[in-house]
Amino acid sequence: LTGGASATYGADAVAGVVNFIMRRVDGVEISAGISGYQHDNRNGYIQGLMDERGFEYPTGSSGFDGRGYNANIVIGGDLVDGRGNVTAYANWRKNDPLLQSSRDYSSCALVTYEGTECGGSHTAEVPNFYIAPLVEGGWGPYGFDYLQMQYLTLQPDSSLAPFDWSAPNVYNYAPTNYFMRPDERWSLGAFADFEIDPHAVVYLETMAMSDHTRAQVAPGGTFALEVYPLAIDNAYFPENFRRSLEEFWPGENEFGIYIGKRNVEGAPRASVMDHNSLRAVIGVRGLLTGEWDYDVAYLHAETESTQIHVNNLLADRVFTAVDSRLCEADWECIPYEVFTYQGVTAEAANNLAGTASRRGSTATEVFEAYVTGNTGWGLPAGDIMAAAGAEHRAVEWSSLPDSLIASDQLLGLVGEQGAVDGKYSVDEIFVEANIPLVVDHTLARNLTMDLAYRWSDYSTSGGNSTYRLGLDWQLTDGLRVRTGFNRAVRAPSIKELFDYQWIWGDSSLEDYCAGSDPLYSMEQCARSGVTAEQYGHIAVPTEEAWTNVLVGGNPDLDPETADTLTVGLVIDAGRAMRLALDYWNVRIEDAIAFIYPATILEQCALDGQLCELIRRGPDGGLWRSEEYHVSSINWNVGAWDWSGIDVAWDWQPTPNWKLGLVGTYAIKREESPIAGDPNSRFDCAGDLNSNNCWRPHPKWRHTASVTYDSDGWWALTGRWRYYHSINYEGAAEPLIGDSLEAENYFDLNAVFRFMDTHDFSCGVNNLLDEEPPLVGQGQGTSSNTMAGVYDSLGRHLYARVTLRW
Repeated sequence: LTGGASATYGADAVAGVVNFIMRRVDGVEISAGISGYQHDNRNGYIQGLMDERGFEYPTGSSGFDGRGYNANIVIGGDLVDGRGNVTAYANWRKNDPLLQSSRDYSSCALVTYEGTECGGSHTAEVPNFYIAPLVEGGWGPYGFDYLQMQYLTLQPDSSLAPFDWSAPNVYNYAPTNYFMRPDERWSLGAFADFEIDPHAVVYLETMAMSDHTRAQVAPGGTFALEVYPLAIDNAYFPENFRRSLEEFWPGENEFGIYIGKRNVEGAPRASVMDHNSLRAVIGVRGLLTGEWDYDVAYLHAETESTQIHVNNLLADRVFTAVDSRLCEADWECIPYEVFTYQGVTAEAANNLAGTASRRGSTATEVFEAYVTGNTGWGLPAGDIMAAAGAEHRAVEWSSLPDSLIASDQLLGLVGEQGAVDGKYSVDEIFVEANIPLVVDHTLARNLTMDLAYRWSDYSTSGGNSTYRLGLDWQLTDGLRVRTGFNRAVRAPSIKELFDYQWIWGDSSLEDYCAGSDPLYSMEQCARSGVTAEQYGHIAVPTEEAWTNVLVGGNPDLDPETADTLTVGLVIDAGRAMRLALDYWNVRIEDAIAFIYPATILEQCALDGQLCELIRRGPDGGLWRSEEYHVSSINWNVGAWDWSGIDVAWDWQPTPNWKLGLVGTYAIKREESPIAGDPNSRFDCAGDLNSNNCWRPHPKWRHTASVTYDSDGWWALTGRWRYYHSINYEGAAEPLIGDSLEAENYFDLNAVFRFMDTHDFSCGVNNLLDEEPPLVGQGQGTSSNTMAGVYDSLGRHLYARVTLRW
């Protein structure tokens, strides 16, 4: 069902719904399959960048990697001469991990927007330090003097030298990150129904799932996140290190030191995650009267999750282990010899690491009852069919961290600190009608109107209405017009409402009021809180101390509202050919989203809007303390206006051949963070940039297919997936150029049938092993690519056998 369907299905059905009709099985079905990837590593561009840095990367064929395995069984049987049925199923799926080091184009991080440099983290194997003397009245609890700060690198003789920006000491963190996580999932369930009599059919649905997966990123470290106050006579300072301090800051005895040391002596950071869920529905349906049916049901669903973080360094332990006075007083402490070149041992590193966990749960309860049937009256074209009902839904969510996470002890783990506990409920009533208007007239073989209305009362935001008006006009046997107008809603999810608010360090966010020569004028910067004394003297964030952005949930959110319009034309050209063209427009008001921090800073400076979301520090900066930030939590921010044309074409010229195409042309994908303000509006249809349009949305994309079925023991299908080129807007982008090129993927699938009811299928997606487009830091979603948009891992090969009795 295309177009808004909130009046029928409730919140979230803004663009439509897909209904899955579960089948009753009378027999046994078993299937098993295997899949995996293969890629030829041949990207000369990024290999050249890694050669310049001395980074390792794979070459040639990757082999058959990223394997996936699955097995399924379905068993069903009819009861009492077909009056009932029980169908049960079980499924097992396992995926092997795939590291970024398995592909050349993901073996380093393209850290610049231009994508011209293989970079890495300044939290490196050989440590880098921000160091300054501690002075009375300085910054923070220890008196850090930013005016005398130096950025230094440890030398092989344990002395210090200024950081060399021409040949930077950085760590290539990409190879140990997972491109694809290991995952193992079990799921099982059953469907049962039994007709007691025509007035009562009792039914039951149960589903359960258990999933285990592991996320992995590069080894942790100290990340220059905390300043350590250390005296010149610290026993863990080697003589050359101490001498360097004296040379850079003569006469100073107390120092604040930010340490950027990668924990290569320990294991990579990982999060071990388990999810277990259960869903059950019990109900009764049947004949209410001769023309009316009813359905009453209760649903309960819940999910529990556990996330265990391992191999992160603990802040308090590092604080103690770098200070000889504190470490020698703690019998469990092992000195962290980070000031000595290659002085850290595996024993010391492991002693600093900790294990922390977070546990969460969600629960949903639904009571629903409705009736549907023939009203017995209407126009001469036919009786009005109607449905009406009521629903109560309650949702809860809780997420509880342990003491280590709650106290922010895990260095390098952000956004995990707070506990979350929220719930809401909604009561709804709804009514629908199908009204035949005209039948068997010239140019109106059939004309039917659909009406629907739903009233929803949310405990968090109050009441709202959704409604639908649709027309289905069959002009002739070969021509049909369909149209619909809908008022739809999307209620805020429980995560959008109650998620923990936390500070995110955004490395890509530039404060154009900072630096000695700000881009914005004094008048423009004053709108965001900059004083005349601060202007031209605001320090630019350091490499590891990025601009602060507040992100998270907002319990004061209201539902989004959308007006959707669809107009469609269906042409039946005969000879088994059918063409459907559908224009659609979705306009959302009070859209739930965050406003891009860059947009907030720009709109404040240029138009004086959103300035209340900027909180500057005493020096005018947005990075030296989490108290000073740009607020980018969830808001009802503005308006989205998206429109396009969907095309669906099918042709079966002979019983053996079938051709088809499904495509979408995007007319516009317009967003306005500030409703009614044309200066904040931007359109991402066919465009990409580093400010607002982060993900590509091609103007045209399609999937075309051709199938030949021998009508015997085999069939073959070829498929062509096409993504139109994407214009790039913004600063010069050598890697992308003016656009992302169009992408073409070709797939093949074959089915072989044997012994009447069994079959074996196999195939390959991305037959030609097309690489995903590479992008710089400003555009990539993962691994220098746009994962989830383009095929990211090369050829995907699969095979499956299915046996039925």
